[in-house]
Amino acid sequence: MSIITFPKDFRFGVSTAAYQIEGAYNEDGRGMSIWDTFSRIPGKVRNGDNGDIACDSYHRIDEDIALLKELGVNTYRFSIAWPRIFPNGRGEVNQKGLDHYHTFVDKLLENGIEPLCTIYHWDLPQALQDEGGWKNRQTIEAFVEYSDLLFHEFSGKIKSWLTINEPWCVSFLGYFVGEQAPGEKNLQSALDVAHHLLLAHGKTVKRFKELGIPGEIGFAPNVTWYEPFSDRPEDIEACKRISAWFTEWFFDPVFKGSYPQILVDWFAAKGAKVNIEEGDMEFINQPIDILGINYYTGTVSRYKEGQGTFDCEHIDIGFDHTDIDFTIYPEGFYKVLMDIKNKYGDVPIYITENGATYNQDPIDGRVRDDKRIKYLKQHLTQISRALNSGVNLKGYCIWSLMDNYEWSYGYSMRFGLVHVDYQTLKRTKKDSYYWYSKLNQNYWFEV
Repeated sequence: MSIITFPKDFRFGVSTAAYQIEGAYNEDGRGMSIWDTFSRIPGKVRNGDNGDIACDSYHRIDEDIALLKELGVNTYRFSIAWPRIFPNGRGEVNQKGLDHYHTFVDKLLENGIEPLCTIYHWDLPQALQDEGGWKNRQTIEAFVEYSDLLFHEFSGKIKSWLTINEPWCVSFLGYFVGEQAPGEKNLQSALDVAHHLLLAHGKTVKRFKELGIPGEIGFAPNVTWYEPFSDRPEDIEACKRISAWFTEWFFDPVFKGSYPQILVDWFAAKGAKVNIEEGDMEFINQPIDILGINYYTGTVSRYKEGQGTFDCEHIDIGFDHTDIDFTIYPEGFYKVLMDIKNKYGDVPIYITENGATYNQDPIDGRVRDDKRIKYLKQHLTQISRALNSGVNLKGYCIWSLMDNYEWSYGYSMRFGLVHVDYQTLKRTKKDSYYWYSKLNQNYWFEV
């Protein structure tokens, strides 16, 4: 046995998102979101599931905070639902929505749990989508208005902010692959949306700094790691291209003020380009205080002409898989963190999502999710490696506190430390919950 330890000031937490857990989709003045709309289109979401009720967390604040308290985390990453604050995307404020989050944040703080708030976790107000959504540059200004209100309302309460969660998913899954809301399949649209998301992020960071709000702000991109199958130049280049799609495409503009040329040229060959207006890159290139990183999976890849968007074929070399069919590649976690450090410096990093899907239900009142515990041990070991290699890691949040609505997978995939019975909404703590609680108490575990 070996002991893996963490610094006593390391922040351990869990993550959720508003649309995935709250429910109460049409209560207390909340407007409709693009996911309310998308989930109602036949065939878009598995089993026709939607987030109307989800985990009913909107009505179960005390119960869910009690779970956090017993878990022993000192950080809770959650998102605020834009349609609860501005039902029409901008303009008139819904006070009941603000009151809900004030109550929630106050109770977190009363229980010694620091809020880590995501401003946008995919639930764009449908009213803005009707005007073009993220393809419309006016949505950028609406986002800054929304963020500005939150900064004023929660100044002094929320000290850690993330502007946008996983802009790759919003832009490329939503507008190119078509797997997520709003379900478009157009590369040019995806590039426009990605650029507008980065602009919204940059302008919001600038506003935060101008207001002098106490605290820290950044964003939370998702990353993965593609290991070249061989040392052949074509394999290395193929992996560079597809890795850049996730990482450099969103990191370079924020940290360097430009898009990666390797992809600018690649997209141009496919007839698509970034439409940059004067001053855009200066807005995007705002210094950030923290960087959220979401990592779940990686793989080994090689060049294959005509394979996917980037002539890149993924090779399963005997990886284990989670129930959502993600390959388990913990070493990729270490490698991508080292890559980020080497390319972008020592910005403080929070792991804002990392976790695994295993779909066990309770047996005799217990959920024996040993595979999830193994996954967490493997990835936290890589976190420890990164810490010891000089990566400026400040905290780690598991996805997720509880089983929830998993976007286009509906309720078919369970990521939670807490099992949710979607018929009765009963919460059952899994074995992984108790394992993580022990880690939160001791700051070490055995491997």
